[in-house]
Amino acid sequence: MPVLFSAIGGAINSLAMGGLLLIYAAMITYLGFRGFRKTRNSNDYLLAGRSVNPFVMAMSYGAAFISTSALVGFGGIAGEFGMGLMWLVFMNIAFGIIGAFVWFGRRTRRIGVALDAKTFPEFIGKRFQSEKMKVFIAAVIFCFLPLYSSVVLISGARFLQEVMGLPYQAVLLIFAAVVAVYVIFGGLKGVMYVDALIGTIMVGGMLTLLILCYVRLGGFTEAHQALTDMAPLVKERLPLEYSLGHRGWTVMPEFNSVWWWTLVSSLMLGVGIGALAQPQLAVKFMTVKSDRELNRAVMVGSFFILCTAGAAYMIGALSNVFFYYTDKGIAEGQAQLAIEVAGGNPDLIIPIFIREALPQVVLYIFALTMLSAAMSTLSSLFHVSGSSIGYDICGKFNRNGTSPMLTRAGVVVGIILSLLFAFILPPGIVARGTAIFFGVCAAAFLPAYVAALYWKRATRAGIWAAIAAGAGVSAFGLLFMHRKESAMLGICEKLFGKTELISAHPWPHVDPFVYALPISVIVLIAVSLLTAPPDEAHLKKCFDNCR
Repeated sequence: MPVLFSAIGGAINSLAMGGLLLIYAAMITYLGFRGFRKTRNSNDYLLAGRSVNPFVMAMSYGAAFISTSALVGFGGIAGEFGMGLMWLVFMNIAFGIIGAFVWFGRRTRRIGVALDAKTFPEFIGKRFQSEKMKVFIAAVIFCFLPLYSSVVLISGARFLQEVMGLPYQAVLLIFAAVVAVYVIFGGLKGVMYVDALIGTIMVGGMLTLLILCYVRLGGFTEAHQALTDMAPLVKERLPLEYSLGHRGWTVMPEFNSVWWWTLVSSLMLGVGIGALAQPQLAVKFMTVKSDRELNRAVMVGSFFILCTAGAAYMIGALSNVFFYYTDKGIAEGQAQLAIEVAGGNPDLIIPIFIREALPQVVLYIFALTMLSAAMSTLSSLFHVSGSSIGYDICGKFNRNGTSPMLTRAGVVVGIILSLLFAFILPPGIVARGTAIFFGVCAAAFLPAYVAALYWKRATRAGIWAAIAAGAGVSAFGLLFMHRKESAMLGICEKLFGKTELISAHPWPHVDPFVYALPISVIVLIAVSLLTAPPDEAHLKKCFDNCR
C-alpha cells in the first residue's frame, strides 16, 4: 500500500507540474504572438513603438535586471557571505532603479527621440556623430553579451538539474529554444509583454518562498537569532580562506579584509553601479512615450528588486540555519553549513535548499519562478545581442536598409554563442561571471553614457579614449592583477612567474572595476579638453528638449 500511495502521489505531482507548464507555455505563446501581431517595422521590433505602459516597462526592466544569476548565483553567495549582501539590494534600488530612471532614463528617452536612436550603440554613435563608434560598441556588445547570457543559462539549468532532476545539457537547449521563439518573432513588444507576466510570477514566488522559509525556521526572530549565534562556526567548520575577514552571517566582513574587498568591490560596487551601463536595460528607457511613464515606473521597479533580490539574499543566508539545525541536509542527521551541503559550489545552495525545504507540489511553483527569472533576462539579452549585429552592424551594409529579419538572424547567432559558452564554462561561475560583465560594462561604457547625457564639452575623441581605457584597464586587471581570474587564466604566471603582478594586500582582491572606472573618467575629461569642442548645432538638437 505505501508503494501504491507513493506512486499515486508521484502521478499527481507530475500532472500538477505538467498542468502548470501547459498554462505557462500557453500564456507566453499568446503574449509572444500578440507582440508579433503588433510588430510591423524596425521601430516596433527594436523599441516596441515607444508606447509601452509604465507597469510593463518597470516589470520588464526589473525582470531583465534580476535573473537566476541573482536569485541562484548571488543567493548562493549570500549563503557564504551572509546578510552583508543585502547592501547590494540597496545599491540595486538606489542606482539601478531610482538613479537610473530619474537621472538616466529621462534624458535617454528625450535625446533618443531627438536623434531617432533605436539601440544603445546607435544612441552613443549619433550623440557623438560617429557611425564607426556605433558599429564598434555594437561589436563589443555582441562579442561579450553571450558570456553573460551563458551565465544566466547556466544558473537556470543548474536549478532545474538539482531541483527537478533534469539533465543539464537538455535544460540548456530547452531554455534557449523557448526564449528564442518569442524573441525572434515577437521583438521587444513580445519580450516586454512576457517580462511583465514573468516579473509578476517572480515577485509572488519569491515573497512566498521567504515566508515559507521563516515558517520552516520557527519565525523571523528565531531564525535571525539562530543565524547570529552561528558566527563561531566560521572558524570551527570552514576552511582557512573563510576566516580571512568572515565574522558570521549577520554582520559585514572585517574592514579591509579579503572578504570585505570581495564583497564591496566586486559585488556591491561592480554590480550595483555597473547596472547603469547595461545596454539591455538602457534601451528600455526609450520604449515609453513620456517622462510621466518613467516616474510611475520607479516605485514598481523598486518594489520588484526588494521582493526578488532581497528575498533571495535573505534566504541564502538563512539556509545555513536550515541545514545546520535540521535533518534535511544532504547528509541526513549531520549538521552542515550551506556551502558544505553544496560541495563548495555556491550556485547549488538555493536549488538544494528549495528542494529539501519545500513540499513537492510547492516545489514545482518555484521551479516556474526560477524558469521565469532565467527567461526574462535571456530574452532581453538575446534581443540586444540580435539588434547589435542585425541592426547596428549588418544594417550599415544592407542596401535595402534595416529590417526585423536581419535582427532576428542576429538573435539566432547570439543564442548559439551563448549555448556554446554555457557548455564550456566551469562550475561556480554564475555570481563571478555576472560581476565581471557588469564591471567591464561600467568601466567601458558608463563614462561615455554619462557624458552623452550631461556633458556638452565631451568630444568624439574623448569618448573613444574613455571606452578604450575602461575596457583595456579592465582586461589588464583581470589578466594580471585580480587573483581569481589571473590565477585561473595563467597568462601572468607564464609571463612573470607569479599569479598576479602586485601581491601586496589588498590589490589581489580589489576588483578591476575600482580603478578602471576612475581611469576611464580621467581619460575622457583630459582628451575632451585637449580636442576641439563639438558642433554647437548638433548639441542644440540633442539638448533642446532636455530642459
